[in-house]
Amino acid sequence: MLRTALAAAVLLGTLAAAQAHFVFIIPDAKEPSKVVIVLSDELAPDENVTTDKVKGLVLTCRDAGGKDVPVPHAPGKHELTATIPGSGPRVVFGSVNYGVMQKGEGKAYLLAYHPKAVIGPVAADKLVIGAKGLPVELVPVAAGSELKFQFLASGKAQADTEVTVIAPDGKSVKVKTDATGHTPAFSAPGRYGAWAKSVIAVPGSVGDKKYEEARHYATLVVDVPAK
Repeated sequence: MLRTALAAAVLLGTLAAAQAHFVFIIPDAKEPSKVVIVLSDELAPDENVTTDKVKGLVLTCRDAGGKDVPVPHAPGKHELTATIPGSGPRVVFGSVNYGVMQKGEGKAYLLAYHPKAVIGPVAADKLVIGAKGLPVELVPVAAGSELKFQFLASGKAQADTEVTVIAPDGKSVKVKTDATGHTPAFSAPGRYGAWAKSVIAVPGSVGDKKYEEARHYATLVVDVPAK
């Protein structure tokens, strides 16, 4: 009985840890065309988590001219790796269905991740992928010398939505979007990560597994140069 209870506790802890992780596309600091894709709660691979359930990620690069090019990736134990084609400023993005999840007697839901990364000084009008490419996305928005994040779902700005921002010092802060879908501004230079969620209350199924709603998570990685 005690053994069963302990096993259940370990299982619940494992599920909770997995659900607190997000898919991030992380450009290499020295070779931005080299990226790793991780399932983690920080901007680094988590050695306790495999990428088995996200290896179906469909990855795309949008170049400075707005052309979309498919990007293959190679599997690893704790990360996927990819080389982004071309050169110059680019946006890399993708989507993957993690699967149908359920906590206890709660609603069954589809869990989907939509990661995005900005490489180089991409023009402001090229930073939005759009609803046809990403059902949800975070957009970096220059605010003078500072940075804001805008959250879009189905191409529309989402007000009063929680966004978690990983600052360059590695610390996370939760903020809310305003009426135009923008977060407060951040001023520190360096690499930022961010994620936000949109819930679509429409039932569906994946194979023989039914769900009541879909939970879409957008993530973003972007670098802010020193002033």
